[in-house]
Amino acid sequence: MKPIKITRLLTGTLFREGAGVKLHRYIGADKNNDWEPILLFDYFDSHEAIDFMAGFPAHPHRGFETITYLLQGSITHEDNHGHKGTIGAGDVQWMTAGKGVIHSEMPDPASNRLHGLQMWFNLPAAEKMREPRYQERQCKELPVERHENGVCIKVIAGKTDKGTLSPVIEIATQPLFLDIHMPEGTKVQQHIPVGYQSILFVVSGRVSVGGEKIIAGLLAGLTSGEVLSISALETSQCLLIAAAKLNESITRYGPFVMNTQEEVMQALDDFRNGLF
Repeated sequence: MKPIKITRLLTGTLFREGAGVKLHRYIGADKNNDWEPILLFDYFDSHEAIDFMAGFPAHPHRGFETITYLLQGSITHEDNHGHKGTIGAGDVQWMTAGKGVIHSEMPDPASNRLHGLQMWFNLPAAEKMREPRYQERQCKELPVERHENGVCIKVIAGKTDKGTLSPVIEIATQPLFLDIHMPEGTKVQQHIPVGYQSILFVVSGRVSVGGEKIIAGLLAGLTSGEVLSISALETSQCLLIAAAKLNESITRYGPFVMNTQEEVMQALDDFRNGLF
């Protein structure tokens, strides 16, 4: 089996997004699409309400998916098609924007901490104009796989090597998204198909991949391979994310991700004319 290794480590760039939410952007700042189909990776963690209370007022999306995973706090979201809900600690919202949606995401200012991430995953050309869809799963709905060595793996998307399967289904890029908790001195392995884009983000602690250390707050880009081995150098939490590369042209403009400039201009026209 070809081992998966680290290609580079990213520290993230401080951003203010939405109406002023403080976050660190690891993927998506330069728009180079080096990580496709992962177009964006934002991580936020603050105990100060002023860093997140302004939230993300109504804004449009077309042509991709947004994934919001909360570790602490609460966010209420609402869209122009009448959908509304709230996700809390341990919950995930997987929104397939498809042909267009206008939505808002507003954190609870009473929360003493907002901690989590948002990612954007690209959609293939054949699905960019599909009907919008939400898959919201509460923490209790997401299965947790417990190993004899104390490792716990929460399965947010995809399936582990031991067969634990997420209830999030029918995602075009066939992703894997695991929240892994590891006691010091433990190891875990996970197979990832060749041709996938894979990243590993360390939330807390310190882990090693192929002998190279990754500390909390770093995102590791991973090589294409067959099996990833992670060792915990101390008690750690890390997020393993992988998705099938689409190998299609990408044209981005703000909240629109299409295949051509003409499609982006059409998205702008449709939004301005109230067709989302």
